[in-house]
Amino acid sequence: MSYVIRRVYEVKPGSARKVATTVAKQAALYEESGQRSPSRVYFNGGTLPGEKERVYMEWTADVIDSPYREGNVIPQPVRDAGAGIRDLIINNYIEFYELMTEAKFQE
Repeated sequence: MSYVIRRVYEVKPGSARKVATTVAKQAALYEESGQRSPSRVYFNGGTLPGEKERVYMEWTADVIDSPYREGNVIPQPVRDAGAGIRDLIINNYIEFYELMTEAKFQE
């Protein structure tokens, strides 16, 4: 895998765990459909140092594909689950990182 892709959700106070639960279910659905590698979901509801009221979902991919690419169908259960938390999300964005591999080592 060449890239780490991380989606970040800024959520309403007190909702990080609920959003993380739904996002984890969505991640499993994406994996079951063959559209993503295994994901991990983590959150900070305000009890830890760092950015509070944040939910993160990250996975790896060989290429960065647009979700709007021809022929791509987002599974309906993913859409349905997301609709249930839409009002809890203040903002969301996506980050992309190149994964360090031995082939990329530089002397």
